[in-house]
Amino acid sequence: MSINTDIETSGDDRLQIFHGDALEVLKAVPDSSVDLIFVDPPYNIGKDFAGRKDKWDSDEDYLEWCYQWIDLCIKKLKPTGTFYVMTSTQFMPYFDLYIRERMTILSRIVWAYDSSGVQARRYFGSLYEPILFCVKDKNNYTFNADDIMVEAKTGARRKLIDYRKNPPQPYKNEKVPGNVWNFCRVRYRMDEYENHPSQKPISLLERIIKASSNEGDIVLDPFCGTFTTGYVAKQLGRRFIGIEIQEEYYKIGLRRLGLAEEYKNEKLSREQKSYEMKHVPAGVYQTELFANG
Repeated sequence: MSINTDIETSGDDRLQIFHGDALEVLKAVPDSSVDLIFVDPPYNIGKDFAGRKDKWDSDEDYLEWCYQWIDLCIKKLKPTGTFYVMTSTQFMPYFDLYIRERMTILSRIVWAYDSSGVQARRYFGSLYEPILFCVKDKNNYTFNADDIMVEAKTGARRKLIDYRKNPPQPYKNEKVPGNVWNFCRVRYRMDEYENHPSQKPISLLERIIKASSNEGDIVLDPFCGTFTTGYVAKQLGRRFIGIEIQEEYYKIGLRRLGLAEEYKNEKLSREQKSYEMKHVPAGVYQTELFANG
């Protein structure tokens, strides 16, 4: 796919990433050209993304900005395209109301994980993030159920018989996942960890990309962060378009997708973790651990 823009870019026809503003790059993407879009935008909750604060002046300003890229994403999707979008729990109701007027929301997914980043003491801490699964045409879209099957524990494990069938037969031992997805958050000691405050796990993106695209399809992520979407898309034989405004994360994308070994005379390598260091001077270990953990 040819995308004409003056914004810094790297890659080829199969993998192309842009260092720039999502709204500007999205405008340059041809309309009705993308098979699958996954969006994990800033949540407007004040996190620090490599020096860029995730906080708008008002909720209204944040939502106005979000509606702009939502409209662009819908415009870039093929008529058979699929759209997955995340945001914080407090803003998802607004996303839901806005998108359901423009697309069909097939599932409201809960990504559930084992611990909250903040240990609440005077309220119930959040242990999930919401995801909308949306399509342009509810009668014509990609959904590869056989590629994402999970164990059907209840009936199959107990070797129960389904007497609703004629003739009766044992319960199947596999099923399509429900809308509660249990994937652990990416933690500091995990191999896939990159230095980012809200990195999404490979397993989450594998399920989405396997379910809603085929080999050779185009997957787009306008807020790439650590480029997990692109990494998984590449592993699964999809084409990929990625956008990231922060230079530190753009460099992660160049390295992680194998597009460059150097950037502006800087060798690109994974940041060494504190527990991997040898012969660390006194005091340095604690400083590194506090900075990264």
